[in-house]
Amino acid sequence: MGKVKFAPSIMCADFLSLRSEIELFEKMGIDYLHIDIMDGHYVPNFAFGADFCRAMNKASSIPLDIHLMIENVDQFIPSFAAFAGAVVCFHPEPCYHPLRSLELIRSCGARAGIAIEPATPLEAVRHLLLEVDFVCVMTVSPGYAGQKLIQQTLPKIKALSKLIAGQGREIEIEVDGNVSWENIPLMLEAGATTLVLGSSSLYEQGTSLKTNIE
Repeated sequence: MGKVKFAPSIMCADFLSLRSEIELFEKMGIDYLHIDIMDGHYVPNFAFGADFCRAMNKASSIPLDIHLMIENVDQFIPSFAAFAGAVVCFHPEPCYHPLRSLELIRSCGARAGIAIEPATPLEAVRHLLLEVDFVCVMTVSPGYAGQKLIQQTLPKIKALSKLIAGQGREIEIEVDGNVSWENIPLMLEAGATTLVLGSSSLYEQGTSLKTNIE
């Protein structure tokens, strides 16, 4: 296994201390800032927008990991895929033409990926794997922090890792959802390479961010 990459979920951050948290992330060598974009339609919640991403990009040299949990994705990709070094993923489930959407992300200068929710079978996205740089495997239903792990997503991560290896590709496998101290070893063993860290590990109450990163 190569280096495991860390992607703090900014949705779980202390917004009043965000600048100091970002400075700590830079000192500690954090790989991505994971930013959830939610429209209240594809998922029953609202979070962040292009202006927020623009501010984060300006404030930090850490690449943005932008997770589009939205409908009408092609309409909004240009607003989110123009940040230098960004990785942008979307859910193909509500998308009419995902191959076109992946091409659009790349044309804007970002690396392109897909996110798959727990109910989506791998077979449904097999044809997309030749066109992506990374896959975000949702291990909870998208939309909210603090949910319990959906157990059947662990063998899904393992199957995805084997499928990617069989294609001879090097694709990051990101896991998002209840990435807890207990679940992290299981996720890494299954083949995850990037961890979206939220309220069950990095932002666990009662301990410091520095301690949790270490």
